Amino acid sequence: MASSVATLEDIPSVDIMTELLRRFKCNSKPDKRLILVGPPGSGKGTQSPIIKDDYCLCHLATGDMLRAAVAAETPLGIKAKEAMVKGELVSDDLVVGIIDEAMKKPSCEKGFILDGFPRTLVQAQKLDEMLEKQGVKIDKVLDFAIDDSILEERITDRWIHPSSGRSYHTKFAPPKVPGVDDVSGEPLIQRKDDTAEVLKSRLAAFHKQTEPVIDYYGKKGVLAHIHAEKTPNEVTAEVQKVIDYYGKKGVLAHIHAEKTPNEVTAEVQKVLSS
Repeated sequence: MASSVATLEDIPSVDIMTELLRRFKCNSKPDKRLILVGPPGSGKGTQSPIIKDDYCLCHLATGDMLRAAVAAETPLGIKAKEAMVKGELVSDDLVVGIIDEAMKKPSCEKGFILDGFPRTLVQAQKLDEMLEKQGVKIDKVLDFAIDDSILEERITDRWIHPSSGRSYHTKFAPPKVPGVDDVSGEPLIQRKDDTAEVLKSRLAAFHKQTEPVIDYYGKKGVLAHIHAEKTPNEVTAEVQKVIDYYGKKGVLAHIHAEKTPNEVTAEVQKVLSS
């Protein structure tokens, strides 16, 4: 206990006040559970830190969580490491379990942003099963829709801050100082797979695996299409509008009026009771 007090005493007052103000602001925020879906270069990495800060959510990136679980040698992390050592893919059940663990952290109290998961229909179903056991569900899935032809220029000129996930672009969203993160002052990197050749392969995989996930959430009525070809500021405004709009009662619901009267009645009742 004494060491904790000493550590707190060493923290500058301005930092303590900043954290207290942040927690006070977050206390009034509604809970949100979001998924970001989109091809590489669609802008998820640019928008996720903004969403995280604006809505006091935790950012759950499966790759980072797997590495953290392995490093911490949690029971699930040990199992994941065993699979990695054998050169096997980490099972969907293990990944969902690690997400389940991460969601219980204090930083996820107001909800989360899932980035990079689910990638397949099976993963989406397993995620929903896990959330249902906790009595919660996904509030919104943001589909960063963009034409493949626009992505090559975005990808090949992209720069990343590894520890935070902040992303920049030489043309569209440059850092204040070339090669340096605006917030931390640390150096930026370019990913080895940010090439036109790798992009073509990744896009093929995205369309084959992840588009069924988009359809899945569309049928659940929680999907919102984001016009990801716009400028970062315009996309941010659209994302905020979607999240805030769907956080209110009386949101717009599309009814399939071409169905039979009984089917339409059932659909209306489902919307009103959700």
